[in-house]
Order: sequence, then structure tokens, then C-alpha cells
Amino acid sequence: QVQLVESGGGLVQAGGSLRLSCAASGGTFRNYAMGWFRQAPGKDREFVAHITWNGFTQYSTETVKGRFTISRINAKNTVYLQMNSLKPEDTAVYYCAAKTDQRMGVTYPYWGQGTQVTVSS
Repeated sequence: QVQLVESGGGLVQAGGSLRLSCAASGGTFRNYAMGWFRQAPGKDREFVAHITWNGFTQYSTETVKGRFTISRINAKNTVYLQMNSLKPEDTAVYYCAAKTDQRMGVTYPYWGQGTQVTVSS
């Protein structure tokens, strides 16, 4: 079973950038599709981005709108989320998730503990 640990969150001013990392252990990383999700206070968790084992990516258009980029380095067992042009509404706990099924729309069974991102205006 894979374990996931996010890092890279913090406080940033609007318009700034952050890069989140998610380190995986306990499984064969290249077997997993990876996703990023976020949950703001009082709101449901929402999908941000997805990447297959070989780098095919999909994004939530409404959330990302060209500002975020998901990537992975299989040799480092790590997936990243580069976030640019951050807005106060991007403030949330960001979670990474893993699944062996590479398809979109399939539930992620494995989750990290989350990392807080706060964007000040």
C-alpha cells in the first residue's frame, strides 16, 4: 500500500507562486496515477489535476485556468503541483492522491494528510 506525504504549502501573497510536492513510498510509484485535490473551509473537496503514470495530464478547467501544472518524476517517487498567479480563493488544504487505475473518474483510494496553502490579498 502506498503512503503519500505532501509538502511545500505555506503563506504567499496574491500573484505569487508555490510548488507542492508529494512523496510516495511503500509501492511501485510508476504503477499509480496521481491526483491533486483541495478543500477550502466550509466547502467540499474538489479536483485540481490528474497525471497518469506516463505523464498524461488533465485539469479542472474552472479551478486551474492555465495557472497550475502537475508533473511527476517517477525516479524520485514524487508528483508536483506548480501553482502560479495564486489568488485568495486558492486558499485551501491541498491533498495528493494515488490510484492504480489510470482513468479519470475512478475513485482514489490512497490519500496524503494534506498541506495548507494560504494566499493573502
